[in-house]
Parts: sequence; structure tokens; C-alpha cells
Amino acid sequence: MKNKYNRTIFFEEYVHINGIDHYLLHSGTKYSNPLMLFLHGGPGFAESTISYIFQKQWEEIYTVVHWDQRGAGKTFTKNPNETPTFDLLLEDLFLIIQYLKERYKKQKIILFGHSWGTILGSIFVKNFPDEIEYYIGTGQVINMFDNERVGYEKVKELALQANDKKSLRELKALGDYPGGSYGISFKNKSAKLRVIQGRYHLAVTGNFSLILAFMKSPTFKLSDITALMKMDKPNKELINYWCKFDLRSESEEYKTPIYYILGEDDWQTPYIISEEYFKTINAPRKKLYLIPDAGHMAMMDQPNLFFGTLSEIRNEEGKISTIE
Repeated sequence: MKNKYNRTIFFEEYVHINGIDHYLLHSGTKYSNPLMLFLHGGPGFAESTISYIFQKQWEEIYTVVHWDQRGAGKTFTKNPNETPTFDLLLEDLFLIIQYLKERYKKQKIILFGHSWGTILGSIFVKNFPDEIEYYIGTGQVINMFDNERVGYEKVKELALQANDKKSLRELKALGDYPGGSYGISFKNKSAKLRVIQGRYHLAVTGNFSLILAFMKSPTFKLSDITALMKMDKPNKELINYWCKFDLRSESEEYKTPIYYILGEDDWQTPYIISEEYFKTINAPRKKLYLIPDAGHMAMMDQPNLFFGTLSEIRNEEGKISTIE
């Protein structure tokens, strides 16, 4: 793995935790910087391989660690017979954090969640607030059925305006969407909707450019593509949890500062749903940022604006910790 930017911290490793070997990718410029753990999307979509696209600036102000979760990426390749549950992932996450705190001599870490990672991250900070300095969510999931319903209506509106008969036929074929389906059936329907949404740049699609980005990564292995193609197989229980998820069923009380960074063009996890939920949150500190001309992968769509937002959060939290 070539250290292209001559980072002080730049290495990958497998750490035996909670019965299996977990893949971690570490990147940063100073050991004194705050430590951020990135929780990827999916379930099963490890983002460590594409982190090189958006993360270079982050490493100036954070030490960033990517963890390929059980059932995802290089951890899945190393442990192909593992079938994670949500409770098991919470255990993994807790123990990963203990390992990182000891390795970097930190009392707390920053938790960053993207998409599916916001589900894991939001529940974790509620259960283990003393482990986390603050939480950042992007592509924040509040309620999966509401996400799909609102995203469906948005693309239908645009297809009607464009007289896009092909897309309208495909939307009609989805039936009463999202309907009452769960699990893999729900996931398969949502994948069909993503294709239609992708035509209007409302959602992320698994197109050739994304595969090419994987292959250009300094950490790429051919097995990463295999893990990506097979990610639904080990994650059936997580997909059941994912499609029924509703953060509003939890208490609105948080004991850690909460930050949302949302793409203004994100209709995969529609920002308008997150905005409404965010108003109800009670937290020591909270702030919501909207990134213009950015979708579900806001950190890739607008990397400079996204980094500017991270810098603001880092500076404000730095001032608070100095006072405390």
C-alpha cells in the first residue's frame, strides 16, 4: 500500500476482536489530532476502499480510521461465514473503540456515520455516550419506509414533469411502494428505485465509475469487488433490521453533541426527514448543515464544502474541550 501523501499515520491491519479478525485502515498527519472512526454504509458496503477520493483534507485535522464491519469488505473476505446481527455489531463497535482508544491514548473518539452507519452510530451514542466526544451523521437515516416513500414521490414528480414514460412505467411496476415488504424483497425493490432515481441524480447507483474508483484505490484487492457483489448474503438479518428502522421510536435525548451534514440533493435518505427529526433532538450541543449541490455521498459531491463544515465542527468542539 503506497503512502502517496507521506502521511505520518498510514497503515492497514487486521485486529482479532470479538472472535474474528476485523480490517482497519488508519490515516492521519498527527497523533495529537482527534480520533475519528468512520462507520460505512450498506449494510455491507465498506467505504474504506474509496476513502482516498474524499478524505485527504480530513487527515489534516483528524486521524481517521475506517472499519470494515462484520459482513462487509475485507472483514467479510477474511470471515466469509459470519452472519452479523445488530447486537453483534454493537459489541464489535464497542470493542473496536476500546482498542483504538488504547492504541492512540485517547479518552474518547469522534464517531462519523454514513447512511447505514448512521443507524449503527445513532444507536451506539445513545447506549455508550461516555465513549464518544461527538457524533457526525451524513446521509442520516431516520425511518427507512419514510425515506423510500418520499424518495419515490420525488422521482415520480420529476418523471411526470419530464414526461419520462419509461421511468413512470418502472415506478408503476413497483406497486404500492414501499408497501409492506421487508428484508431482501424490500432491498431489491429499493435497488430498482435507485436506478430510476439515479437518472435524476437523486441517489447513488452502482455504476461503472464507482467500480473504477474501487479499482484505483491504494488498498484495492480483487476480493473487494467480490465482497461488494455478495454483500447481501451475510447481511440478511441486518437488512431486516435496516428496513424496519425508525430512530423516532428512540428517546430524543442525547448525552453527546450531535451534528448532521446533509446533502441538499439527497433523496435516498431525504434531508427533509432528517431536518424534521433534528428539531426534536435534545443534546448538549447540536447543529445541522446543508451542503448545496450534494447528494447521498455529500463528501464526494462537494469535498471542499464538506471539509469546511468538518473544520468548523472541529474548531468549535476544540474550543469547548479547552474550556472544559
